Amino acid sequence: MSVPAKHHSEGFLAIVRDAKTRVREIDIEQYKTMRQNGAPHLLIDVREESEWNAAHAAGAMHLSKGIIERDIETAVPDKTAAMVLYCGGGYRSALATDNLQKMGYTNVLSLDGGWRAIEASGLPLETGICA
Repeated sequence: MSVPAKHHSEGFLAIVRDAKTRVREIDIEQYKTMRQNGAPHLLIDVREESEWNAAHAAGAMHLSKGIIERDIETAVPDKTAAMVLYCGGGYRSALATDNLQKMGYTNVLSLDGGWRAIEASGLPLETGICA
């Protein structure tokens, strides 16, 4: 089920543009290459719980934008761990990536295009609530 792109306020877009000046982004093709090459990484879905429960990328970990900064050090104590964050389209993941970098994480990427790109890519998905 494809989710249309949302209209975002100018204030939100301004903080996203600012965060994107500091974060590294990859697109879905780069992410697929990463997977095909067996590059170790954690895929982290930062969308809201309702979005996660509807469907998510297979094997992803859920740490929503609302709690990731609070819980990341417990969930991923290794600040050098490779992580790819995704949201609906790449905005919330850019904000979360920026904050994780401020917390000392050194190998975090934001997936440009987010869930919409994953869903269209043919990568495996999971639906429903997963542990």
